[in-house]
Amino acid sequence: MKKISHDIVVIGAGAAGLFFAGLAGAAGHDVLVIDHRQKIGEKIRISGGGRCNFTNIFTDASHFISQNPHFVKSALAGFSPQDFIALVERYHIAYHEKKFGQLFCDDSAQQIIDMLLGECRTHQVKTAFGQPVKSVSKTLSGFEIRCEDRQINARRLVIATGGLSIPKIGATGFGYEIARQFGMKLVEPEPALVPLTFTDRLKTFCAELSGLSVEAVISHHKTAFAEGLLFTHRGLTGPSVLQISSYWQAGENISVDLLPGYDAEALLLQAKKASPKQELHTALSTYLPKRLSASLCAYHGISGRLSDLPASALTSLSEQLHRWQIKPAGTEGYRTAEVTRGGVDTADLSSTDMQSKRCEGLYFIGEVVDVTGHLGGHNFQWAWASAAAAARHL
Repeated sequence: MKKISHDIVVIGAGAAGLFFAGLAGAAGHDVLVIDHRQKIGEKIRISGGGRCNFTNIFTDASHFISQNPHFVKSALAGFSPQDFIALVERYHIAYHEKKFGQLFCDDSAQQIIDMLLGECRTHQVKTAFGQPVKSVSKTLSGFEIRCEDRQINARRLVIATGGLSIPKIGATGFGYEIARQFGMKLVEPEPALVPLTFTDRLKTFCAELSGLSVEAVISHHKTAFAEGLLFTHRGLTGPSVLQISSYWQAGENISVDLLPGYDAEALLLQAKKASPKQELHTALSTYLPKRLSASLCAYHGISGRLSDLPASALTSLSEQLHRWQIKPAGTEGYRTAEVTRGGVDTADLSSTDMQSKRCEGLYFIGEVVDVTGHLGGHNFQWAWASAAAAARHL
């Protein structure tokens, strides 16, 4: 077995791992990046519909979920979206703002991967892709990392292995295993930014409307998101649903407003006065797609001509249109989840440099940490910022 030594070993060649490696290499450190897959950066490649929503210009602590909501502040302050944009511009990657501060490559997500690898090459970072790590152990001088054909000694070890989301592209729980091995606590990982599913008559309702999308406000307790909702064969997805899924817990309801910005009761009462012979679903289709209008009236058991419906029925339907309480059966799980909620407990990490409080020289960055961003580039910005925090304080 070949024995080699490096100053720093990074396990995980995703967004956080590659970015950290380039920064550490630029600071003069001898860095090796290991990944169990030969084809690296797959999560970057498929993100943003293949164009990589690489940051969000409005990123701040309010866009993240963690048991310690203050943990992200130091890293985010130390490396801003503008800092990453400067690197993107240095590589002449054309980009555009889609909405809500979300920045995407004009061409391809591969450009971001190539940029990160380019930084690693420029700063003599070594790579070992297609090399599963068999074991990690602490030594007097640092760490020993064993792969199938090599034993690597390093003074510092950086875990950037991500979460459990999308296992078909290589996601594993390796980072969590290392955290446990060194006595660190975990916040139970769960799928996040994930479609919600149903098993009761709501599943049939959604399936019949599969492919139809509307603008909606979906809320859970005091948290609400106003974006698109899309019906699927199994339930609901779309930006507003993915966002609320990061807050929803099994057994809880979510509230759906299908007519945000309108007063449904006033509209229906006005329609009844103006066109009393009009069918309820026809009146409703002025504001919602025809298929959805008809299905909603049938689902809630309120239909017929407006003249035949008492005001109380219109009030009842209006309440359902604005505050429809539904209870998902679950989510589509890690198969389609964009990120993993939970992870390495921030109580066991320094917010300044992402180093373990229980093991000197051991760092955790990116998605493996209990920090989950909102949809729209915030998770990538956390990858860049957490990596920069660790690299800055080596």
